[in-house]
Amino acid sequence: MPSNPPASAAPDLRRLAVVVAVGAAVYWAVPRPESVSDEGWRLTGVFASAIAGLILRPLPGGAVILLALVAAVWSGTMSMDEALAGFATPAVWLVVGALLIAHVLIATNLARRIALLFVRYFGTNSKGVAYALILSDLSLATMIPSNTSRAGGVIMPITRSMAELYSSRPGPTAKLLGTFLMIAVYQGEIVATATFLTGQAGNFVAVELARTLADYELTWAHWAAAGIVPGLASIAGLVWIVAKLVPPDIQRTPDAAQFANDELHRLGRMGPREWFTTALVCAVCGLWITSNLHSVPVALASVSGACVLIVSGVLPWREAVRQHGVWDIMIWYGGVITLGRALSDAGVPRALTDAIGAGLGDMPWLPMLAVALPIYFFAHYGLASITMHFLTLFPVFLLLLLGQGAPVGLMVYLLACLANLSAGLTHYGTVPSPIFYSQDYASFKQWWSVGFVVALWNVFVWCTIGSLWWKLIGIW
Repeated sequence: MPSNPPASAAPDLRRLAVVVAVGAAVYWAVPRPESVSDEGWRLTGVFASAIAGLILRPLPGGAVILLALVAAVWSGTMSMDEALAGFATPAVWLVVGALLIAHVLIATNLARRIALLFVRYFGTNSKGVAYALILSDLSLATMIPSNTSRAGGVIMPITRSMAELYSSRPGPTAKLLGTFLMIAVYQGEIVATATFLTGQAGNFVAVELARTLADYELTWAHWAAAGIVPGLASIAGLVWIVAKLVPPDIQRTPDAAQFANDELHRLGRMGPREWFTTALVCAVCGLWITSNLHSVPVALASVSGACVLIVSGVLPWREAVRQHGVWDIMIWYGGVITLGRALSDAGVPRALTDAIGAGLGDMPWLPMLAVALPIYFFAHYGLASITMHFLTLFPVFLLLLLGQGAPVGLMVYLLACLANLSAGLTHYGTVPSPIFYSQDYASFKQWWSVGFVVALWNVFVWCTIGSLWWKLIGIW
């Protein structure tokens, strides 16, 4: 999910000029591949400007993508009907429905209640508190396709409360507990984004790219089955790794469980709105999980769930309309799908793949994978969004490896999951990164060094345990 400036912020005209200049430079200065038409190369320039806009953020993400679509139409690279086609994609409405349901989960304190229950049962020591918060986030990731909402609205506030409960605050007392918790819980958040399709909104971009480029269908249930084993293995090890690298001075945390119990007592018994929302979430998730057993599309289940909340009054329509973040995501996601499809139709990813493949020679897929994966993964040092990782690198590396005979399912899941996991390298890799880092519990050196080691652990787990598990369940 892209990070946006405040809604009231005026456009940054200097950054906007740079964004336009990037697209012009790509079109005029970069040699056009022979297999790409002039129309396709103009579209490439528009796409380059869109990516630059999502990085520099002269405007909110939705506005950047809307401008890119309008520019594509004016440049003659697509018709108005084609520019708007992405907004009719079912995955866009799946995200919209799920985000509206997620708003109710947070507004009713149901999401916070779930997190506190984990802390109450597992928070007897520092590692237990970390595991409790990570497992809370993992549970919420089954339904809330916004890592920003989960982190900012639920997980990080409780993480900070746990640290302050033991007088661990930014500064000299950070190492008592806060440094360990902030880094461990953030790294767990990253694993949650890779474990479920609804881990973060950018995963739906991977769904569309896999369908468009490889005719491979990614579903919620399929991704969950693929991600849960390597995801739990990653989480099991990363907490111990972080505890070794930034050990907390406080090991026993008996007050954490009491704090959670007191907070649950303050929330009181679950009211009708919470019970209703719980039943609805179980119904929607049930339809997602069993999607291969019936004919109900997952997008229809998601939007229907949101409609039930609106009709019941649990989510009044005026409140739904005020969730500007939901509609912003709808614009940028639908627009991104449109641009990605148009680029694929123009043969741009294939042309880039052929150019890279010519440089590498006729290498078998397994050695090529060993060369390509480190480049693909650590390129995230230069990216500030998982979505941008998908848009810029996923198509090229997927086509490159498939061209050498690599198994489709293995490549789709490996590249999709590693794009998510690479966000743990820095304090700007995805939107929750600055949410946690800005709490000032960890230094730049601690954040990057621990992130690098945990990243190596995650790559190892998902390439070994993940690949073997995917072979066992028939993904490749």
